[in-house]
Amino acid sequence: MAPILLCDLDGTLVDTVQDLTAVLNRQLAESDLAPLSEAQVRRIVGRGMPRLVADGFSLAGRPLADSEWDPAVARFMAMYNADPAAHTAVYPGVPETLDTLARAGWRIAVCTNKPEAPTAAILEALHLARFVEAIGAGDSFPVRKPAGAHLLATLERMHGDPAAAVMVGDSRIDLRAARDAGVPIVLVGYGYGDPDLAPADADAWIDRFDALPGALAGLRAAR
Repeated sequence: MAPILLCDLDGTLVDTVQDLTAVLNRQLAESDLAPLSEAQVRRIVGRGMPRLVADGFSLAGRPLADSEWDPAVARFMAMYNADPAAHTAVYPGVPETLDTLARAGWRIAVCTNKPEAPTAAILEALHLARFVEAIGAGDSFPVRKPAGAHLLATLERMHGDPAAAVMVGDSRIDLRAARDAGVPIVLVGYGYGDPDLAPADADAWIDRFDALPGALAGLRAAR
């Protein structure tokens, strides 16, 4: 049974905050609201685009009314989808490590709360799509992280066994999803993760993505 790696996207494989900040600030400017800093946006990434837009307007001082939610999300997605990888960068060691794992027999999927269209576009633009067998995105299923069902649905999409899977992510959302799905998790010490996360929270902890193969080997040996 081939092992499976479920990868979070934003904050784990790629740094998307510059593009997300630019698009969100363009939208806020359309409503005559002051821009947010990258540090502010970094703290609200990871819960899906509707939540990002809603939290962005709240941070800017004008929470969205219920009737404004859908049009605001649609406007954000129209702007973001036009070029979701303009300033997005792969974290150091990611392509080389995914290549190493793929050559060692790992099947790789991306499990993200970002919608599927920009996820696929980012993976393609940054030359990561060749490693990815399946995408479980924020609009792929009726649920999303932190529900473990999001991970399980991604595994089902690739006909994978949860017993063969490991999650790698950067946030408490990823941690909760993995625990709910009964899947071990490797947390990364960079990215957009919650400041209160600690190595003891995870099954393994890495500060560089190229340390992942060693962490995975340790988890498999412990099973």
